[in-house]
Amino acid sequence: MSNTTSHERLADRPEGLQTGCSGPLAVSIGSLSLKNPVMTASGTFGYGREYAGLFDLALLGAVVVKGTTLNPRDGNPPPRVVETPSGMLNAIGLQNPGVEAFLATELPFLREQHVPVILNIAGHTAGEYEEIARRVDGAPGLSAIEVNISCPNVDEGGMTFGVSPKLSAQVISCVRGATRLPVIAKLTPNVTSIVEIARACVDSGADAISLINTLVGIVIDLKKKRPVLGNVTGGLSGPAIRPVAVRMTWEVSSAVPVPVIGMGGISTAEDALQFIMAGATAVQVGSAMFANPLAPLEVIEGLDKYVRDEKVASFKDLIGTARR
Repeated sequence: MSNTTSHERLADRPEGLQTGCSGPLAVSIGSLSLKNPVMTASGTFGYGREYAGLFDLALLGAVVVKGTTLNPRDGNPPPRVVETPSGMLNAIGLQNPGVEAFLATELPFLREQHVPVILNIAGHTAGEYEEIARRVDGAPGLSAIEVNISCPNVDEGGMTFGVSPKLSAQVISCVRGATRLPVIAKLTPNVTSIVEIARACVDSGADAISLINTLVGIVIDLKKKRPVLGNVTGGLSGPAIRPVAVRMTWEVSSAVPVPVIGMGGISTAEDALQFIMAGATAVQVGSAMFANPLAPLEVIEGLDKYVRDEKVASFKDLIGTARR
């Protein structure tokens, strides 16, 4: 299937893939209604400007923008990316212009795209998360906040927020108290019990859970006899992590009463359906877009075709079918 053909097929369909939230693929994440269950994954889509030149962003269920911090960040030293078998490691280091630049420059642009916008936020103290949430609360065009709790907590000597139920709950509670927007907790897989972390987030006010973030890995340069990445470690994403992500989606969606958004190695509708049948309400497409920028559209088209071919009355009927 060519990229042009995929885009044209989607653009020509009248059944709700472009506008409205009542089509055959419509889903809800708390109070957030989506025309289809396919989002972009934070860190792979920037703020949407480059992709807007390739396709209509309104075709997507939602856009999740790159991780945004309270103040601008330059990120980690290069090299920042290295390819691995069936995946890639990245160590971008949350390079971003800061929340005020997002509100002043990026959000007005995204508002014109007529697509739900989810802001991924990150910080090194619970107070930083809270302050970002407070500043964006009520911002026109912002639909939800995704809280990246995979950051090191400077108050705890660098311990990652997301590996501790107590610290995870602290962050989510601070964000919940600072905004009326739906709050989505994005979980790290680098834990002993992801279900325990998810429950702590929900108990603290999370409206949904998204998972998984990247797995930690290292690639060694054999000639230089040192790690390839300037940061030494990086986050592993791509098809290599999909079975882990599907397993964690299954476990968490079975344990919490809120919607789960699955991600990790999704490049086709078949990949996405594994997450949906494991219990996810929606999915995010990330690394696949580096090889095929129109991957999210092809996933949407494939899901639409599956629903029609299988004569599924409602896409929601597919959620968790493998568990039943």
